[in-house]
Amino acid sequence: MADEDAGVSHETAAPDAAAPPATIQAVPLRHPGRWIAAVILVIVVALFVYGAATNPAYRWDIYGKYLFDRRIAQGAVVTLELTVLAMVIAVVLGVLLTVMRLSPNPVLRSAAWVYLWVLRGTPVFVQLVFWGLFPAIYKTIQVGIPFGGPHFAQWDVQDWSQPFFFAVIGLGLNEAAYMAEIVRAGVSSVGDGQREASIALGMSWGQTMRRTVLPQAMRVIIPPTGNELISMLKTTSLVTAIPLTTDLYGRARDIYGINFQPIPLLLVSATWYLAVTSVLMVGQFYLERYYSRGVSRQLTARQLRALMQTQAQAVGK
Repeated sequence: MADEDAGVSHETAAPDAAAPPATIQAVPLRHPGRWIAAVILVIVVALFVYGAATNPAYRWDIYGKYLFDRRIAQGAVVTLELTVLAMVIAVVLGVLLTVMRLSPNPVLRSAAWVYLWVLRGTPVFVQLVFWGLFPAIYKTIQVGIPFGGPHFAQWDVQDWSQPFFFAVIGLGLNEAAYMAEIVRAGVSSVGDGQREASIALGMSWGQTMRRTVLPQAMRVIIPPTGNELISMLKTTSLVTAIPLTTDLYGRARDIYGINFQPIPLLLVSATWYLAVTSVLMVGQFYLERYYSRGVSRQLTARQLRALMQTQAQAVGK
């Protein structure tokens, strides 16, 4: 009888042991601090927008009048030209300075170090002032044998008295000092094994840098270079030290020097700067994503779709 009772109890206990576990009711974590901060931020932004919209000092009518003025648009084009030309000089010279810094030649290393020390150690505004005074400092430039020897070539610097030319030179040479450090950081990120493998294949030091190191260093170089490009666009407003007044800020300053409305004209120039930098930031995003392929383990949406299609075809077979 006891055996029968034990058997019955064993049979009744078996279904309970095989029953699935109860469903866990997951409760999302509450973040009241985030909501409070968001509400406060929205209120502050709304108050600022309302105050700016109702403040007569902003003169929104003047802002709308000059936002798409032909002179402002021409100034924006000049600003873009300054940015592109100066960055081309900076990138080319920055790569050259990096090669000099990493060269086994001590003379090249010392010359590159002095260049970086001087250009990074002095304000860009002061440098632009000196470039504006360059025709007054040097009347002519002569190439030849010094101390009364014959001259092979001679240039009259007074013929170069073009503010745009000196603005590009000043901005490009200053930015090259920073680009040199960016490129050097990218080159240093490449492992020594890559250089050793290139040398084992019979490449020279220059071929190793050009064919092996620099292409791999682009992943590290591109993001800060994009930031420097955006910074250069805004730094062009300092060319007033040359003086150059055909850029975006210079045009706005000339206009409010006539109508005595600096606030709306400054807002106009700020809007143009913000619009151009926004476009550059979008381009920087896609360029960074292009050079970061294969680095991150996170799959993109396109890669996930391709993986799902491959798995679906494998299951169908």
